[in-house]
Amino acid sequence: MTTEGTTSNIPSKRATSALQLGPRKKASTSDPLISHGRHFGRTVFALCNYPSLLTNGILRLEQMEDTPLEDLSAEDRREHRVFEQLLDSYPGLLERLQNGSEEEIIHVGELIGKGAAGARGDDTKTLKSAILDWILPKDAAIQPPLHRNSKIDRGFNHELTGSLLCPAGLDWKNTETRENLRSGELSVCGDQWPIFLFAHYTYDTEDPWCGLLRSRLLVCAYKHIFTSPSSVDKEPKATRSGNARLHGMNSVTVASIAYVATQVRFALSSSSVFSRTDTTTDSETFYHSLLDLFEDPDESKEVEELVTWWNRQVFPTSSAAKRLVSANSALSKIRLKRLAAKQAADLNTIPS
Repeated sequence: MTTEGTTSNIPSKRATSALQLGPRKKASTSDPLISHGRHFGRTVFALCNYPSLLTNGILRLEQMEDTPLEDLSAEDRREHRVFEQLLDSYPGLLERLQNGSEEEIIHVGELIGKGAAGARGDDTKTLKSAILDWILPKDAAIQPPLHRNSKIDRGFNHELTGSLLCPAGLDWKNTETRENLRSGELSVCGDQWPIFLFAHYTYDTEDPWCGLLRSRLLVCAYKHIFTSPSSVDKEPKATRSGNARLHGMNSVTVASIAYVATQVRFALSSSSVFSRTDTTTDSETFYHSLLDLFEDPDESKEVEELVTWWNRQVFPTSSAAKRLVSANSALSKIRLKRLAAKQAADLNTIPS
């Protein structure tokens, strides 16, 4: 991706942080950017003010002629990485922005934002009902029953959804804890991760990475959104359908994991409208906290293992899944023989 040759057709005033949801605006024109925005929001950055992202990004390209990216704030660096990912994912976008007026840049941002918001709204709507099929073993009844079209009795108001949303490290079975969560006396911030993120809903205080973001509930929701609702209860197949196939997606992204986790958390809550100003669900803080973990260089090994695990669940036929070689296969014997030869050669080269 080239970032040279910015023109003078750029806004003269920088907007606020783009990596926060902006005011809702309607873009009525149908455009391929809307479809692109749907996928970009799900897989790269969900809660974003796209007009500001583009405006800030074009200004920053000019600024970086004199100031390297490393000298910018952490927030600006993250925002610029998202901007560059957007440019890389849509050929010709940089030229369109550089040659366009301020109004054109804002219009492009609104189109992308319309797609991202539309996808988020669609996923929120479908998961509201579908989530109830996954939170208990198949054919088990939820008691008391939960309404599919209303969320007022979810969240900490219900025994089942409350137990899943209970922050890791707290004991939902403790009466005082449960009542304090229900009354709001014990508030839950977005960076207090719920137990449903963990495999078997079990949190290891000595090893917080153990089972993190590996729950069956998350996998069901991921398949529902990306590989089609019908794929949730079926064994993975080589053929793919749904949003992943539509956009040529054959491996997960860490941002898509964070997106699905955010959607599941909201679906379990009692909040009826996904809003950045909703301090009860605090969805933006939750989403950002997961991205902070994924982008931490010190956690790169664990993040890589997590992505490999997810690819095996969702895209098992993809090379990104890093399939294990079958024991006693010809391939495994070839590799073992090659390893033995290499080790022998290394021993022979050790100085006496």
